[in-house]
Amino acid sequence: RLQDITESGPMNYYRDPASLIEKISSWIKEMIGLSGRSGGIVGLSGGVDSAVVAALLKKVCGDRMLAVMMPCHSMDEDHRDAMKVVEAFDLPWAKVDLDGAYDALLDSLPGDVSYGNGIHLSNVKPRLRMTTLYCLGQKMGLLVCGTGNKAELTMGYFTKHGDSGVDILPLGDLLKGEVNLIARELGVPSGIIKKPPSAGLWVGQTDEDEMGVTYSEIDRYIATGKGSPRSIGIIERALVRSEHKRITPPICLIGEENRKKQG
Repeated sequence: RLQDITESGPMNYYRDPASLIEKISSWIKEMIGLSGRSGGIVGLSGGVDSAVVAALLKKVCGDRMLAVMMPCHSMDEDHRDAMKVVEAFDLPWAKVDLDGAYDALLDSLPGDVSYGNGIHLSNVKPRLRMTTLYCLGQKMGLLVCGTGNKAELTMGYFTKHGDSGVDILPLGDLLKGEVNLIARELGVPSGIIKKPPSAGLWVGQTDEDEMGVTYSEIDRYIATGKGSPRSIGIIERALVRSEHKRITPPICLIGEENRKKQG
């Protein structure tokens, strides 16, 4: 597992965490300035990625940032871990309970759409969180900051128009192991760094089990193009399958010649 590798020493393709922190912090400051916003807002899940983004925002923006916990039939452990991050970095924070909004939406859906535990229902949760962050961000003049890393983006391991619905992705060029190294450098509580990465979509769900490949294998493939035949197959199939998530929606181009003929 990834934490075992990074505890025994960083892989030679992982970049220096202190340099990464400096570079990303400078970039965040620049992006906020260009946007005309006064700070940043991020959803705080209790996982390492959101903890790192929140800590970086605090470093760059001081109190002109907000970490938002948005439980949606979530596990209590996730809230406790998110509060550990709040306390570790003295973060401005808010909690928006989305249980009621989720239930009301499902109750409004036709037929048997809301029955069972399909992925179509699990994906409602990150889409509600996206809506919440933009509502708060626009009201407070804060840029919405995503938490996706390069391994997740490569695998398409994110919800379209959900956790991908953000203004900037500070960790988008980082391997998962680099996120962990940065977390240690920043002082993120060790229990959060070591916990199995999970999107929290359902009880017992973990990223690696769902993807069928470990983050360390994904990191190795991205950095070197190497890996076991099995892991390479899984990653490359996921890359193709999820391409639609990484591009803007296709546009039906009519062409100027049609406009001229009608004129």
